[in-house]
Amino acid sequence: MNEFTIRMDVPMEHMKNLFGAYDAYIKKIEKDFHVIIINRDGAVKISGDKEDVEKAARTVEELVTLSKRGNVLQEQNIDYAIEMEKESKGDVLLTIDGDCICHTINGKPIKPKTLGQKQYVDAIRNNMIVFGIGPAGTGKTYLAMAMAITAFKSNEVSRIILTRPAIEAGEKLGFLPGDLQSKVDPYLRPLYDALYQIMGAESFAKNMEKGLIEVAPLAYMRGRTLDNAYIILDEAQNTTPAQMKMFLTRIGFGSKVIITGDASQKDLAPDAKSGLDVAMKVLSKIEDIAFCNLTSKDVVRHPLVQKIVKAYETYETREKTYDKKRRNRR
Repeated sequence: MNEFTIRMDVPMEHMKNLFGAYDAYIKKIEKDFHVIIINRDGAVKISGDKEDVEKAARTVEELVTLSKRGNVLQEQNIDYAIEMEKESKGDVLLTIDGDCICHTINGKPIKPKTLGQKQYVDAIRNNMIVFGIGPAGTGKTYLAMAMAITAFKSNEVSRIILTRPAIEAGEKLGFLPGDLQSKVDPYLRPLYDALYQIMGAESFAKNMEKGLIEVAPLAYMRGRTLDNAYIILDEAQNTTPAQMKMFLTRIGFGSKVIITGDASQKDLAPDAKSGLDVAMKVLSKIEDIAFCNLTSKDVVRHPLVQKIVKAYETYETREKTYDKKRRNRR
């Protein structure tokens, strides 16, 4: 087999970003595409089998373009670029990178990082109610918060309402010490964290004081009609069917709703039905309601989280297949 080589000119200011600490990123590309990559005289040389070299070169070119756009490359970018190239979906990262939702208080742009996240963001833009369903680390809540804050700042809505079921204490919050806010805070901390990062603590506090941002347990939504608001229901897998119906019927004119949940992490009693599961069946054919299913491919936390999620998905699929075969034998 003849060795094939491609030489690529990469500006020196982008070399460090491309190669990563201790050449970790380039070693990943080498390992996945079975090629050899060296940096010589301000150029990157890729050697190996012709098809593998061409795939690696397209991946490198995409990553360099990302770097030229001002992105600091992370391990997740490298893994996703490799995966998309293997699936013949090259340049997906460049398409996704063009969609900036907003910036954090520190000026960091918030963008979808995977194709699934991009479809989720587009669904939020185009539908009144969106269900974001997927495992931990897929950015369901964070992207929803970014979209809500962007809509609030541009006066598309007059307020933001964030809620989640306080399932751990059966919504009997009186057992916890302190005033009402102290009782509620432990359950809603993930929502606060996203607000602080995107909006800033001072701006959040002012808007909260004015009643323009409201963070409350799902139990306190009963009896209300929510007009001209951006409403996010987090951890929806822990709702009962009655709670989910109650929540969905609160929606008023000019409102947009995002419901996020992970069907594999329910904290309900073993024999209890999840409101999220029921809603997916009941509402699947209604216009202006979208369902976005994110997977382990869309995990944007530490790469180890993606491997953990994938391992659990494989295990649960195997268990379901085994249970089905066992029932059939009976």
